[in-house]
Amino acid sequence: MISLKGRKTLITGGSRGIGRATAVLFAKAGSEVALNYLNQKEAAEGVKKEIEKMGREGLIFKADVSLKGEVSLMIEEIMKTWRQIDILVNNAGIWTYGEMGDMSEEVWEETMGINLDSVFYTCNAVIPCMKTKKRGSIINVSSTAAVRGEAFHSHYAASKGAVVSLSKSLAIELAPYNIRVNSVAPGWVDTDMCAEVFSDPDFRKRVQDSIPLKRIPFN
Repeated sequence: MISLKGRKTLITGGSRGIGRATAVLFAKAGSEVALNYLNQKEAAEGVKKEIEKMGREGLIFKADVSLKGEVSLMIEEIMKTWRQIDILVNNAGIWTYGEMGDMSEEVWEETMGINLDSVFYTCNAVIPCMKTKKRGSIINVSSTAAVRGEAFHSHYAASKGAVVSLSKSLAIELAPYNIRVNSVAPGWVDTDMCAEVFSDPDFRKRVQDSIPLKRIPFN
């Protein structure tokens, strides 16, 4: 395993699913970890305890990352404690149903706010610190839907496609400052976000059959 000893990591949407698994893995690698959550305080506290059991410092912050003010306040509080953020993982996201022709502006704007605007707000707030340190790593969680599209979830696919383009642009822009920017694109993962659709055995079977290894990753 790589060593992240001495590094400070912020993970948005870190209380459950992929965010939680990332937080635990980074702590195992030696990083101190700050978690962001919105509603799942108990789950976030549970992850914090897991991190602390490994001898790492764990911080938790409630913030709606689709709102600039709440993101700014969260970053300010982290900087007061750590004075640095070495790694930023933009993981917070939602996946909702939306049929084009009958999709409300509220549904579209909610998805764009959480899945895309949040990435802009956190990057915009953290990058100046990374530039000062002359190092940093940003990992933006996109989706396979960004490139393959997804019927009845076009708003989700659009938001994740934008995350990929933003990541590519920032990778070029920030390379002179020794800041790496990458985007990862998970496919179907058995997390809380997919629990409702996976409760349908037929749907779950179709998804499973579409995967070459015939299994849905579980974290």
